[in-house]
Amino acid sequence: MRKLLSLFTAFCLLAVLLPALSSGAAAAPHTKLAVYVDKQNHSFIPLRFLNGFAGIQSVLSPAGNQIQITRDEQSIIFTPGTASASVNGKPVALGIQPFSDNGTTYVPLSLISQTLGIQLQWNKDAGSLTLTSGANTGTAVTATLPVQNGSLIKSGAHAVVSGKHTYKIGGRSFSVQTVTVSLLHPSVRLDAVLAGNTVGRTEALASIAKRSQAVAAINGTFFAAYTDGAFKAPYGYIISGGKMLKNSPGDNRAVFAYDRNMLAELIPGSEFKARFDAGSIEGALQAGPRLLVNGKVALNVAAEGFRDPKILTGGGARSALGITRDHKLILLTTGGATIPQLAEIMKQAGAYQAMNLDGGASSGLYYNGKYLTTPGRLISNALVVQTR
Repeated sequence: MRKLLSLFTAFCLLAVLLPALSSGAAAAPHTKLAVYVDKQNHSFIPLRFLNGFAGIQSVLSPAGNQIQITRDEQSIIFTPGTASASVNGKPVALGIQPFSDNGTTYVPLSLISQTLGIQLQWNKDAGSLTLTSGANTGTAVTATLPVQNGSLIKSGAHAVVSGKHTYKIGGRSFSVQTVTVSLLHPSVRLDAVLAGNTVGRTEALASIAKRSQAVAAINGTFFAAYTDGAFKAPYGYIISGGKMLKNSPGDNRAVFAYDRNMLAELIPGSEFKARFDAGSIEGALQAGPRLLVNGKVALNVAAEGFRDPKILTGGGARSALGITRDHKLILLTTGGATIPQLAEIMKQAGAYQAMNLDGGASSGLYYNGKYLTTPGRLISNALVVQTR
C-alpha cells in the first residue's frame, strides 16, 4: 500500500510539473524576464513569467506549434507564426504574433491583460511595468518587470564597455573613467561583495573582482577606514543574493538596489527596509548622497545625514554610479570634484538616476583585468559585474 501511495504522490507531482516544463516556464536560476515593446509600440511578455503568476498556467506544446494560457475558466490559444488567437474557443485577430528570441517565447501582452483581468501600470521613470491581478478582491498579486524598448539585446552584443571622457563643469574640465553595463543583457549579473566575504575585513578591489570572476568592479559603501583595529565596519545596508549581509536601520542615505531581472533603482534609506522585506530585492549597497532624480540634479545632503565636510563642501577623488533610462548602469570615477560637480558629471555622462559612492583613497574602478582608477587603500566592499 505504501508503494502505491508513493507512486500516486509522484504521479501527482509530475502532473503539476509537466505544464511548467513543457512551457519552458521553469526559469533557470538566473534567467532574466522583461516586457518587450517593439518599434511599433506593441507589447510582449515572456511566456515563462506567466506560468504561476496569479494562478495562470501556460503550456508550449512539445512541437512548438501551439501556446495555451489558462486561468480558471479563461483560455487563450496562440499559434506561433500566425497573427491570430482564440479566446475561450472564439477566434480573435491580433495583427501581431508570438515569437521566440534568445530562448524565450514572447506573447502579446494586451490580449493577456484584457482576457485575464491583469491591470498594467507603466512606470515611466523606472522603465518598468507593474502587473496586478485581483486588485478588487483583497488578494492582489503584483509583479514588476523591466521594459525593453525597440529591439531585444542579442547574446553576442557587448555587455560591458569602458570609456574615458572629459566633461566641462562651470569652466573646469574633469577627466572621467567609466564602465557602462547593459543590465538587460542575458549574461550580465551584479553582486555586492564583502572583503574577505566577511563584515569588517578589507581587501584590494582587484582581489575582490578576481575572486568574484568579475569583468568590472567599483568600490562600494563608506566604512571605518581610519580606525586603529583590524575590524573596519562598513556603513549602510549591504545585500547579496537576497540576503542581508549588513543591516543599517534608521540610515537615511540613498540605496542602490536591483532585483533578479537586473531592474535597478535608487531607494531612500528610510524606505529600504520595507522594500527589502517585500522580498524582491536581490542585491543592494547604501552610500549616497543621491545626485540625480529623473535626470535632474537633486541634492539634499544634510537630509541624508551627512556631516563630513568632505561631502558637504570638499572636493576629491569620487566614485559614483548611475542608471540610464534604457537600463544601463554607469560606473564612474573622477578626481577633484565636489558633490555638486559630481552630480553634473553624472548628468553629462547620461545617467537618469545617480548616487555617490565612497570616495577619496577608496575610489577605484576595475575593468577587464586591470585598474582604470587605482584605489589608495584596501576597501570594505564592492559592486561587481559578472558576465556568465
